[in-house]
Amino acid sequence: MTATAEVAAPADEQIDARPARWPAWALVAICVLAGTLYVWAIGAGQVGNSYYAAAAKSMSVSFTNFLFGSFDPAGVVTVDKPPMSLWPQAIAVWMFGFHGWAVLLPQVIEGVAAVFLLHRTVRLWADEKVALLAALILALTPITVAINRDNNPDTLLVLLLVAAAYAFTRSVQSTESRPRTKWLLWCAFFIGCGFLTKMLQAWIVVPGFALAYLVGSSAPVKRRILDLLAAGAVLVASSFWWVALHAWWPGAKPYIGGSTDGGAWDLIIGYNGLGRVFGGDGNPGGASSGQMPEGAEFAGRGGMFGGQPGITRMFDASTGGQISWLLPLCLLVLVVVGVAGVLRWRRKVPGNPAARAGWFMWGSWLLVTALVFSLAQGIFHPYYTTMLAPAVAAISAAGLVMFWRASSFLRFLLPLAVAITAGWAYVLVSRDTSFHGWTRWAVLGVAAVAVVVLLAGLRRTGLVAAVVAVLLTPAVWSTATAATGGENGVMPAAGPAMRGGGGFEIFGNGQPPNGMQPPNGQPQNRPNRGPVLGGPGGPGGGELTDEQKRILNYAKEHSGGAEITLAVAGSAQAASPYIMRTDEVVIGMGGFSGSDNAPSVDQLQQWVTDGKLKFVLGGGDRMGGGGPGGRGDNGRQEWITQHCSTVDPSAYGGGSTQTLMECHA
Repeated sequence: MTATAEVAAPADEQIDARPARWPAWALVAICVLAGTLYVWAIGAGQVGNSYYAAAAKSMSVSFTNFLFGSFDPAGVVTVDKPPMSLWPQAIAVWMFGFHGWAVLLPQVIEGVAAVFLLHRTVRLWADEKVALLAALILALTPITVAINRDNNPDTLLVLLLVAAAYAFTRSVQSTESRPRTKWLLWCAFFIGCGFLTKMLQAWIVVPGFALAYLVGSSAPVKRRILDLLAAGAVLVASSFWWVALHAWWPGAKPYIGGSTDGGAWDLIIGYNGLGRVFGGDGNPGGASSGQMPEGAEFAGRGGMFGGQPGITRMFDASTGGQISWLLPLCLLVLVVVGVAGVLRWRRKVPGNPAARAGWFMWGSWLLVTALVFSLAQGIFHPYYTTMLAPAVAAISAAGLVMFWRASSFLRFLLPLAVAITAGWAYVLVSRDTSFHGWTRWAVLGVAAVAVVVLLAGLRRTGLVAAVVAVLLTPAVWSTATAATGGENGVMPAAGPAMRGGGGFEIFGNGQPPNGMQPPNGQPQNRPNRGPVLGGPGGPGGGELTDEQKRILNYAKEHSGGAEITLAVAGSAQAASPYIMRTDEVVIGMGGFSGSDNAPSVDQLQQWVTDGKLKFVLGGGDRMGGGGPGGRGDNGRQEWITQHCSTVDPSAYGGGSTQTLMECHA
């Protein structure tokens, strides 16, 4: 049993010390495969999540906008995340102009870099075979393919956490004091950068990394503790420098979107931080949110809020097809490694501390993250699970090779792993057989062949067959996701959920409840599915409609040179197409949900008095104003009603879906 805990190649596989060239070419092939899946048809007109795409363009026009992540070109309000994930996108837009491919190309590069860096990390911990298999698994993880074709922050978060794992592995394998400490500090720095990408989600791995360093470092105990304290200081500094910079910025600065007071700290501990874990105002969890309209149905993209909290969330209908394909295999591997470790300890058999640290690191990454995601009471989207993909890849790859190398009386483990994985794939595919349902039978057939070959003692052929059986269905789902081209959007997902058109649906009966209307350009009815709150570009994304063009032209021609051409009421998605598709200064009032106090009523009054704003656009987006905790629109609608008059639609050839209003001091 103790032999099963070793993942390095046995002596009989290391006779030839000459370096082989095939691993390098294999890694190149895997990276090319990943890049192809991620880049395929990203120039077909989609912009991913239009909320972030509009911000990338706004950030490209001024340094302050870039530094703080402003959603609008006037620097009124930021997106509801720290800006690090948007910096590469803003730079690409600044260099190449605003195009969908310019926004998404940095995501592709980051995704391929994560595959490459995972290989280098696992190779240090295990060996070349395990590293190549781990890179292949990450490249073919369905939700990872979907998210790397989109512009959400998770792509950069994964890359930064893999970089942290690489630095950690270098640290625990170092026999010298200074390099060991240096690499641990780099590890902390990368996690801190992850914090500036998606806040507290990056910190989920910190306890496991710290424990792994304590059990796996070769340094004396006192030095380990001092190293961890130094790493903690680096982690805090690299995580909070941006928060402090915004708080102490001497000049004009945008309001932090999603906060209640305009500050970044409130966002971290509130709506987009601890609120995601514990729920509360603005964080309706599961599919039973009281914040959404009565009778709403959570469909499309795997469910708006990723199903009900619970220990089985990673395996349920909304999330299972995104990440859980190899989770049963990973759990089997961790159980075997844990038992082997206990037996090794009881027999006082010396082990490899660095290898042990790797198991602690990857295992805690997987288990703690999955547990936090499963039990989170606040908003949870299935695409968050891409953070699990590197750990799933490392553990499953190491486990498969470890089982393959096991001694004779334990060789049943690999056939068992193949059978369990194939059986779970059958269950996942059977949930919706209209989406490549043939794979449920194919995976059973391939798995049966692999089991027979393995039991017959054909080791190399058996390993190949086992890998094919394990990766067949995820590979099909990933390829299908890439082949859909522009169908990814605001809620990235793979599999049957992603065929709903790129957004998320809440209307189950084909009619908007409680007087709600779909965004501009969306159909009023869709048979059997209901109207969507988002298309390929996300809610409100895509090209301007003819009516929107007429409204904007009228506002520009009659604004008298106002600094802000148009202020759009409602959620940020209503303003996104104006920001993306024109060079006019258009702002969205209230941030993402329309509930942020930006601009405030006093700001609106000052703008109108100073001649900086003349026209406000309302209607057409009635999702705005609810926002976190149902805060409403902070009195803006009442002010607009009192100080603005409706422009006759015939003046600009408008329709009835939106209301253009002219404001007076």
